[in-house]
Amino acid sequence: MESSSNSKAKPRSEVLKIMEGLAQELYAQIERGEEPVLEIPSRTLSNTVWDPKRRIVVLGPDKLKRRLLDMKESKRFMQTILMLKLIVSSIREGVYPTIRDLYYNGKHTITFRVPNVGAVRENTWDEQAESNAAIEDLEVGLNVLREEMGLSADVKGKVVGPIVVRSKGFEIDATRMGDTALGLPPNPDELDIVKIEASYVLVVEKDAIFQRLNREGYWNRENAILITARGMPDRATRKFVRRLNEDYKLPVYVLTDSDPYGYYIYSVYKSGSIKLSYESERLATPDAKFIGVTTSDIINYKISSDYVIAANERDIKRAEELVRYPWFQSEAWQKEINLFLKMKKKVEIEALSTHGLKFLHDYLLEKIHSGKWIE
Repeated sequence: MESSSNSKAKPRSEVLKIMEGLAQELYAQIERGEEPVLEIPSRTLSNTVWDPKRRIVVLGPDKLKRRLLDMKESKRFMQTILMLKLIVSSIREGVYPTIRDLYYNGKHTITFRVPNVGAVRENTWDEQAESNAAIEDLEVGLNVLREEMGLSADVKGKVVGPIVVRSKGFEIDATRMGDTALGLPPNPDELDIVKIEASYVLVVEKDAIFQRLNREGYWNRENAILITARGMPDRATRKFVRRLNEDYKLPVYVLTDSDPYGYYIYSVYKSGSIKLSYESERLATPDAKFIGVTTSDIINYKISSDYVIAANERDIKRAEELVRYPWFQSEAWQKEINLFLKMKKKVEIEALSTHGLKFLHDYLLEKIHSGKWIE
């Protein structure tokens, strides 16, 4: 399985050629009388490493071989080949299946006879986790995102602000959405950006805060693009944020609650996630900056104790993990996380309302324009 190093989005026609190339390679192995083998980068935690130069989480050099004639690997091998067939068929037919569609489409029972045993029935896969793993095998082995394959997925991302895009021949102006917003497609690289006049991108963890800033015209006054993924970001939103930063050189600022989970959400945008480390190169935005809310903000902005929430055991355990992650080793982040572990307190973005309902805007402007962010 030879992967491409191109980090730009691949058209579906190119993806088809890559996947057909894998099938031809396996067929050639069989024609030569060889055992068909898939070589795939290992997606284990031990093979997930921090790349300080690129500032992202990536897969290490370890690879594994899935062999057809290895009893431990044969089923996984066949599942991956079945998924290859299903996706190639979907591209040829011009359809855009969901990963759930592929699970059902490929789920069937094979019956075969074993000497001295009799008829044996085996399912292609029993749970969707198995078919999902086959998709991931193809993604990491071929360096092709599922979005590039044309697979449909739930997308949470919403965008509003000075940007005009073209989708399926229709131009959409994200300044003319009223109180709604532009919803991102599964593969945001398919959006043609017709015009963009923004000064920066503000990524907001919470949908409610995004809605508030939209309705209050924050993006218009600041000439900013607002984006939310309503919590932990999906792949499409992360990809779009990276595109705005990489292709249009727009600064990216991230606003989350002041708790370990908010901090981790920021790091997923910035450095990538452990689970999807094989896609960090195309999903992460290493230059993203965190503008809060931080634990030190509780002190610096004198947030009322009425708004402060006691951390629970899950929060503390998560913080103890974060403080050890290589991508949280800067002096500023060590200070914030250790302060959290000492105070054992967290606050939501809405806690800024202790200084009045208009204070959120003042807070954002101070953090962004005075350089009071963390990287």
